[in-house]
Amino acid sequence: MNLSDLWEILSLQNYNTRVVVLSTTILGIATGLVGSFLLLRKRSLMGDALSHATLPGIAIAFGLMTSWGFDGKSLPVLLAGASISGVLGVLLMLAIRHTTRLRDDVAMGLVLSVFFGLGIALLTMVQEIPGVSAAGLESFIYGKPASIILSDFILIAVVSVAICLTTILLFKEFTLLCFDDGFAASQGWPALWLDIALLGLVTAVTVIGLQSVGLILIIAFLITPPTTARFWTNNLSHMAILSGVFGALSGWLGATVSALYQDLPAGALIVLVAAALFIASMLFAPARGVVPRSLRQRRLRHKVARQHVLRAAYEILETQCDHEHHESPGAHLVDNKPFRSETLLAKRTWSRRSLHKTLRAEQKLEHLTLRPDGTVLLSEAGFGEAARVTRNHRLWEAYLITHADIAPSHVDRDADMVEHVLEPELVLELERVLREREAWIAMPPSPHTIPNH
Repeated sequence: MNLSDLWEILSLQNYNTRVVVLSTTILGIATGLVGSFLLLRKRSLMGDALSHATLPGIAIAFGLMTSWGFDGKSLPVLLAGASISGVLGVLLMLAIRHTTRLRDDVAMGLVLSVFFGLGIALLTMVQEIPGVSAAGLESFIYGKPASIILSDFILIAVVSVAICLTTILLFKEFTLLCFDDGFAASQGWPALWLDIALLGLVTAVTVIGLQSVGLILIIAFLITPPTTARFWTNNLSHMAILSGVFGALSGWLGATVSALYQDLPAGALIVLVAAALFIASMLFAPARGVVPRSLRQRRLRHKVARQHVLRAAYEILETQCDHEHHESPGAHLVDNKPFRSETLLAKRTWSRRSLHKTLRAEQKLEHLTLRPDGTVLLSEAGFGEAARVTRNHRLWEAYLITHADIAPSHVDRDADMVEHVLEPELVLELERVLREREAWIAMPPSPHTIPNH
């Protein structure tokens, strides 16, 4: 393929390419938007069940129209039959869910298997009708976007726009339904009807997607873009927008590659592009991607290890100062003096290797100096950081002992889990609460060294 052919396809100069690419792109926006709520509703298999439930309707519509002397392969007629069959599948799933103790996945599995089996049987029957050609009906199973014409594009565009507008208008209600349908019902919202409306939108987008990706692959078009968007954000509105973008990209790139390499089916390529976007997002998305999350956890582990060393160093200096002045723990200012690095091993269950690794990291940050004689001396910045970390830890300990009635012998573990993520605002709030309780001092003493009376 030369550059002129590539530019002709990318610029949508070819009529058939333009219709197919625009149809799959618009469909991708609609499936991504609706699929976001389907994913949050924990009904990922609903689209699969609905798509399989449309097959009997296609076969019945074809059989009826041909028996009445009309064109049985008219796309609006076939999609109307698919819609009726899909709605019946939805109603059957809702009836099973609300009248029995069976779970949603059982209802979806029943509808999927029964309707698909019925559809295959009906397709076999209509193909045996004398004088009638049913060739091409199987394209609804696997999809055949190359057969899309202008009237099909207009139908897909109109229905997709209607689906998007309806979803946007009911965005707040769908959000409430997805996160807590019981609360929505208790507040007077028609939870059941909202559920039916959501499933109706899923049915509509499934039906118009049959010709593009087929009933087998439509589930990937419904679920993969929302799942991909979930890796990028924790905000629902942002997720819905990104889901539509990823759906559009999947449709556009899949159909474009299929136009470049005509032997490759567009429906399968659309799904493969969506899967590639999913894998890339799963690995590298900044919000929830595997690699950024691993890097954040690694940085947090190193930060926790460094703060533990600094707090242990401060407590060693505190103990040395108490012994020199023969006073109770925490009763005076702590002097920054050298101490043996070996004493740090007794403060926590460090291995020598991990401890020295952390000490070298702190030395690079100029928080301390490792002397040749095996002693450690905190720098001015390191001593200040050690005092801050120790103070935050003890503030949280004092708060837990005062307000949560946690025993001093157990509070250290709970404080360890929180102290490393304390924000300055929370530290100020802890100081305020403890000051009101007359339990605040500049450096609270460790509850583990306060003698019991």
